[in-house]
Amino acid sequence: MTMETLPSTAQSAALFARARAVTPGGVNSPVRAFRSVGGSPRFIREAHGAYLTDVDGNRLLDYIGSWGPMILGHDHPAVREAVAAALTRGTSFGAPSEGEVRLAETVTRLTGVDRVRFVNSGTEATMSALRLARGFTDRKFIVKFRGNYHGHADGLLVEAGSGLLTNAEGALGRSAPSSAGVPEDYARLTLVSEYNDPAALDALLAERGHEIAAVIFEPVVGNAGVLVPTPEFLAALHRVREHGALLIADEVMTGFRLSLRGATGLLGLTPDLTCWGKIIGGGLPVGAYGGRADVMDFVSPQGPVYQAGTLSGNPLAMAAGLATLEVLEGDPGLYTRLEAYTARLAEGLKAAAQDAGVPLSVNRVGSMLTAFFQDAPDGSVRTYTDAARSDTAAFATWFQGMLGQGIYWAPSQFESIFISAAHTDTELDATLDAARTAYAHLGGTA
Repeated sequence: MTMETLPSTAQSAALFARARAVTPGGVNSPVRAFRSVGGSPRFIREAHGAYLTDVDGNRLLDYIGSWGPMILGHDHPAVREAVAAALTRGTSFGAPSEGEVRLAETVTRLTGVDRVRFVNSGTEATMSALRLARGFTDRKFIVKFRGNYHGHADGLLVEAGSGLLTNAEGALGRSAPSSAGVPEDYARLTLVSEYNDPAALDALLAERGHEIAAVIFEPVVGNAGVLVPTPEFLAALHRVREHGALLIADEVMTGFRLSLRGATGLLGLTPDLTCWGKIIGGGLPVGAYGGRADVMDFVSPQGPVYQAGTLSGNPLAMAAGLATLEVLEGDPGLYTRLEAYTARLAEGLKAAAQDAGVPLSVNRVGSMLTAFFQDAPDGSVRTYTDAARSDTAAFATWFQGMLGQGIYWAPSQFESIFISAAHTDTELDATLDAARTAYAHLGGTA
């Protein structure tokens, strides 16, 4: 059996060559370069529903969804029409607009936070939330978890997720930068614990809790592959406040993706601050952070913590985000449908892998899923250390096999894929057919 290959990728290859001459690595975000899976990235011409079309005319079934925000599918009519209407009124004002107020009212109503401040990216949101936590508590240290990714701000590139993860072992709370250009003195302000290790978090807080301004975490991890918190770990997170520290939920990926109240709503967590991105921009660049009134009132111009952004609250992004949330709120069965599709996809991937003799463990929550290429029971991949045992070479081969059949999976073993409302039984069947072919070559049973 020979796996199908896409008819041509010549135009993508030519664009990649041109891009490498003018852009570092030929891409504007590292994972797009396909370094961990080999080959050249596909350059996309357009996207509609559950599909991308590359510059060579290849139609690709998309499981990335612009890394999460396309929960309704690409080019959804309500979002397109909202942006088109906003465009007739201008692209940027540098002044307040009604769209900012309406989207803030919707976010606060749906999530239960008191105040929200819009920024332009998830990185800006987490960076700003941490500055606010330090200003509010008058403390300088923060805690993050190994393998959690919170954007590329200096203080957060410490034992970060996906391609930046490090495997170095260290003493309790020891910090090591994950990138050149991050001063070690700055990295030392970020203390690191293990996700899903409640004893480690309790020990770190017992030792240094009086110095810690905030603990930031992904309620469901998406950048070490999908990792789901245990009840014991959630209980430990609730104990953070006993030490006077703030609890910051990074819902840039999971906010409105897993429910209208995000992952924290599903898990019964009430953080002091929450960060959002992705879906609240409806596919346009946007981020936000919000939380308790007494904390948020420390933000300038109300309070002493300075944060600003010329393009924050951009009217096009506000319109796209509001339209997206209105569709989500108006379709109460949508999350159930997404969950059902993802569950069937997970079961189909596991069954096909077992038939082909390929070790596979699948983690999923709602419409997020990661297939780890390792022999581990489902649900046992709980930490980055667990995820790191995956066979990345096998994943890369499988990824190329899927791409050759027109299935556009996340180009990294340590990422989540995302299901949209545009994925139907037709897409599910096509995906599982392609997976069987790709597995057969890995398992040597073809």
